[in-house]
Amino acid sequence: MTTAKKKVVVFDYGFGNVRSAERALARVGADVEITRDYDRAMNADGLLVPGVGAFSACMTGLKEARGHWIIDRRLSGGRPVMGICVGMQILFERGIEHGVETEGLDEWPGTVAPLKAPVVPHMGWNTVEAPEDSELFAGLDADARFYFVHSYAAHDWNLETANPALSPPKVTWATHGERFVAAVENGALWATQFHPEKSGDTGAELLTNWLNTF
Repeated sequence: MTTAKKKVVVFDYGFGNVRSAERALARVGADVEITRDYDRAMNADGLLVPGVGAFSACMTGLKEARGHWIIDRRLSGGRPVMGICVGMQILFERGIEHGVETEGLDEWPGTVAPLKAPVVPHMGWNTVEAPEDSELFAGLDADARFYFVHSYAAHDWNLETANPALSPPKVTWATHGERFVAAVENGALWATQFHPEKSGDTGAELLTNWLNTF
């Protein structure tokens, strides 16, 4: 008896490496579709929200595609959502780029702001500091490396203002010039600042861990 593949929609709102995400998810056994169709995104087993470019542009594109409604309704029903790179950043309260403040989805507390480091953007492989009970990084070595490309990040985390409708978050950190949020696991909502779809075998293991939660 064969087991049905997990159906995952890569949400196509114009701001993400959708083909790379599609290939990475297909590699680990998912049935992947790239679409911005409301019903397909709502009914998929998992929704992956990529993101590249400016915070404000991604928010505009997401709202035009009704992505903010889809994310909110999926989470209200406990349906898995995963954000990648700027797709993670827009889940925070706000983003500040070039002095311009943009409202995010406010699923998590905190502000996405410029990364303070000798070299920006942070581009290349880096290790992370994951909680011991992390499901996202389960089975991965402590020195596993992931591929980052970003100039902005969330630098703090206030647990007291986290969404009470979601389970207590597990926050993973990385360091490039300063410490920043590298990943979050929060009930049905997971996200990474790095690109698992560009992180080779290590990224594939991480995506498998996500698929195994639904």
